[in-house]
Amino acid sequence: MEINMSGYNTLIIAAVIMLVGHWLVFRVKFLSDFNIPEPVVGGLLAAIFVFVLNRTTGIVLSFSSDLQTTFMLMFFGSIGLSADFARLKAGGKPLVIFLGIVSTFIVIQNTVGVSLAYMLGLQPLIGLVAGSISLTGGHGTAAAWGSLLEMRYGVTGATTLGVAMATFGLVIGGVIGGPVARYLLRRIHREPQSQDVYRTTQQAVSGMPRREIGTDVIQDDKKLTFDLYDQPRLINVYSSIQTLAMFAGCLALSEIMYSITHGTWIELPQFIWALATGVVIRNVLTHVFNFDMFDRAIDVFGSTSLSLFLVIALLSLKLWELADLAGPVLIILAVQTVFMMMYAIFITFRLMGKDYDSVVLAAGHCGFGMGATPTAIANMQAITDRFGQSYKSYLIVPLVGAFFVDLINAFVLQVFTTMQFLH
Repeated sequence: MEINMSGYNTLIIAAVIMLVGHWLVFRVKFLSDFNIPEPVVGGLLAAIFVFVLNRTTGIVLSFSSDLQTTFMLMFFGSIGLSADFARLKAGGKPLVIFLGIVSTFIVIQNTVGVSLAYMLGLQPLIGLVAGSISLTGGHGTAAAWGSLLEMRYGVTGATTLGVAMATFGLVIGGVIGGPVARYLLRRIHREPQSQDVYRTTQQAVSGMPRREIGTDVIQDDKKLTFDLYDQPRLINVYSSIQTLAMFAGCLALSEIMYSITHGTWIELPQFIWALATGVVIRNVLTHVFNFDMFDRAIDVFGSTSLSLFLVIALLSLKLWELADLAGPVLIILAVQTVFMMMYAIFITFRLMGKDYDSVVLAAGHCGFGMGATPTAIANMQAITDRFGQSYKSYLIVPLVGAFFVDLINAFVLQVFTTMQFLH
């Protein structure tokens, strides 16, 4: 029996699950120490509940995907609206380096998958399904390439297997980012930003030089970031309407641009257009009309959208598909997970500068290297909420993870599938 949840019911359930995840992360030391994102904690528990319900009663819960898409677009719009070119000049060379790091990993991911499939007696092309098709590519890439492998190369069940593996990657990508970051943060001796907030506040109260900006206490030589999780965020009706209007502009313009470019050589996913229009809106309003952006409101709306998107996505997972994976495939996925963690620690972190930004980038790489770009951002957000903002990472990861990686992945997969020894 299938029970369909309306958009309203889906939103209510997602909000409750998000609150449960928040409660668990701040009550369970393991979850907070390893920076496990709250949406992943709550959403995974909910997905397990849906799985158990299906196995015991045969009931299938189906949740509305309309709000999931809307929240995804709002989140990417928030990234664009936060991208002030005057503050985000760290792209350039670091972006190119990170793109090279990611491209190399895609080749390694497929090489590991194909090699293990061959060693375990599976069809070698299954290794691609257990490689960048499902892990770096995600559900959309898994469905597209799965159909191609079935029709052209006779790989039975490639689509179902790919979707199941992408499901695994979405979950594990949100789980391993925190432990990797925790290890690297210890190496660079980075302390939680909340301690700095406490010290700065005490200094201000004691009469040290300070200046007020909104509700933030700002020390003369150190500006506190606006999006710390333990700072009050005072948003009034006027600023909320302004912010929602900008989000609506991002969604409307992204829909228009997607419709115009659909089927052309410049076709891009709609969420990329949402990000791009956000960048344009932000910088035109800021640098042409001298509009004073309320970054805190943008951050709150964007973070809320990301959390709800991830919860609904995890709610929609069919974990019983994972239960049907063969033992050899699970071995491949386990090895891929270890390789991702090692690559992030020894390659991504080192080549990106061995500093705090590189820690956040490594955690983000774990997210979209195994799952999806929103998972990468959730990993990064879990770190920056406690240890301070990383504008460099928030500029680079969405551009690479949401756009460039798909082009590179398609090229690499085309090369691999033409190799005769894989057939």
